[in-house]
Amino acid sequence: MDPFKDIRPYTDAEVAEVLRSLTSNPSVLKALIGLQFPGVISNIPFVKFFIKQKLISKARTINTIDDYQQVFKGLMEKVVQESISTFSVNGLNKLNQQDSYLYISNHRDISLDAALLALNLYQSGFKTFNIAVGNNLMEETWASDLFRLNKSFIIQRSGGTKKEIYSGLSLASQFIYQSIFQDNDSIWIAQKQGRAKDGIDATDPALLKMIHLTKRKSQSVANYFNSLKVVPVSISYEYDPNDQLKAKELYSSQSNSAYIKEKDEDLRSIANGITGFKGNVNINLSEPMTFDENDDYQTIAEKITHSIVAMYELHPTNYAACNLMEMNFQDQGQYTQKEIKQAQAKLEDRLKSLEKGARSKLLEQYANPVIRKLKLS
Repeated sequence: MDPFKDIRPYTDAEVAEVLRSLTSNPSVLKALIGLQFPGVISNIPFVKFFIKQKLISKARTINTIDDYQQVFKGLMEKVVQESISTFSVNGLNKLNQQDSYLYISNHRDISLDAALLALNLYQSGFKTFNIAVGNNLMEETWASDLFRLNKSFIIQRSGGTKKEIYSGLSLASQFIYQSIFQDNDSIWIAQKQGRAKDGIDATDPALLKMIHLTKRKSQSVANYFNSLKVVPVSISYEYDPNDQLKAKELYSSQSNSAYIKEKDEDLRSIANGITGFKGNVNINLSEPMTFDENDDYQTIAEKITHSIVAMYELHPTNYAACNLMEMNFQDQGQYTQKEIKQAQAKLEDRLKSLEKGARSKLLEQYANPVIRKLKLS
């Protein structure tokens, strides 16, 4: 019996059936058509029909996870080419291609954060990783299927009784242990539940407690995390395609009014994050961290946070947002006033469709990384 059957990535034997289910789902097909052929042409009924048939035919040629990964790799290369100005990854020279690691990353985009790093690892001769995804994204079966086809495993963080949630967290902890120490597979996990919609990256000690569950009685916190070879990952986007959506959601929740997601909003958010313009994108990796014997969850969380914030690559948009919020810093990195003014104009354009309260939330997304880095110095 496979104890991880309901949470682990899909196997080769499961691929064909899962893809049949996905390609019969109108919502998924609509999103996939938009990804492959963004723009007005994909909305013309006659064209739409033939694109749909092409996607279904393509799905029939995918029989293994490796087949799927090759298709996904092609999609990611297209994303980099068409929606990113420059893409850089720094720090791979600090890692060993044969080792497995626990990548703990800040989190801005539902699917791209891990996918872009995985693409670069693959291109650089490294193994890719299993990706931790919270079950809050799995309200629809298609979402679970799409992620699990792409080497994702599910962590039950919400829903059910306390006992059921604890059992789900414990199972995820066991899966992480097996992946790293028995299967020699790395793990990617976000530093806290959900995306940092406010631009504040902070590691949640509760996440570390979950990871440690399976060895909490036999290994100290510090010893276990040292053995996991923790690699902090800091990803930054010059422009977030979902910044307006995040701003609306944050403003709504902080105004004590319930934020009601539109139909297929998660799917559209994933698609928009993938196809939307991101400008310059940077990923920085630390060398594996070493923790002191007496370090507890809080201390380890703070050290990981410090590493992620210190490595965070600031863009002209970050300084431009500060200027628009009347927080004018003398040191604006290596950028010229012209670059920052151009970024300011683009941010002002993104603010036009938002109501006043949501506008400040959008600017905070870009300004907070600057404020956080200043606190380190």
